[in-house]
Amino acid sequence: MDWVWKLFSKYILSDLRQRGVIAPTDKQVEEAFLSTLADSSVTILVQEPFQNSVRFKGLARASVLAMMPLLHDPMGYLHVHYGGGKFKLNFHHGWHFVATRNFKPEGAPLWVELPEVPY
Repeated sequence: MDWVWKLFSKYILSDLRQRGVIAPTDKQVEEAFLSTLADSSVTILVQEPFQNSVRFKGLARASVLAMMPLLHDPMGYLHVHYGGGKFKLNFHHGWHFVATRNFKPEGAPLWVELPEVPY
């Protein structure tokens, strides 16, 4: 899950600074990361053609803890659940945007038949 830390690290360190922790210890950073991750959500979107452009179709929104299989193997998870396509994972901590990461697994687009989830 190194890729998740890379997405959250700037947000975590900035949040600690705002709370007055200027030189956090490794333990403080780890605790802040785990706490923030536990209170975060992830939205799975897929890019789909729309008229002469593209749009993003919402496929899922859940707490990060409920999506641990996605965090451990994002390409495998996306491929099994949604097939191939250009996917965007947006992470939020409460109302705050944390980061986004794109993935492009190969395969048939299973997501085409799925209903859109508002995001």
